[in-house]
Amino acid sequence: MAKTKDSGQRRPRPALSPENRENQLIALAVNSAEQQLLNGTASSQIIVHYLKLGAERERSRLENELLEKKIQLAAAKTEAIAAEARSEELFKNAIEAMRVYGGGNNDDEESE
Repeated sequence: MAKTKDSGQRRPRPALSPENRENQLIALAVNSAEQQLLNGTASSQIIVHYLKLGAERERSRLENELLEKKIQLAAAKTEAIAAEARSEELFKNAIEAMRVYGGGNNDDEESE
């Protein structure tokens, strides 16, 4: 790898694909912005860009947490509905058993 004359740093080999080259350039721009922020020479546009980026990331994290809670709530509601259906079936069976035990008419006995 050849050294650049002005900075003394090694220059990376250009990527072979356009997508990888774009990623390299983005990485260089981010590194440059980081250096400017550390030196205190960053423009207001760079500062605002990273502030917005941080805010968007936080908003995205909160939205993901909310979505996860909604999924958990939907699962809990589904379980509650299933439990209610099982309870109704048990009550129905218990009432029918009491009716038979108490000498009430049983549909099965009438049909025989």
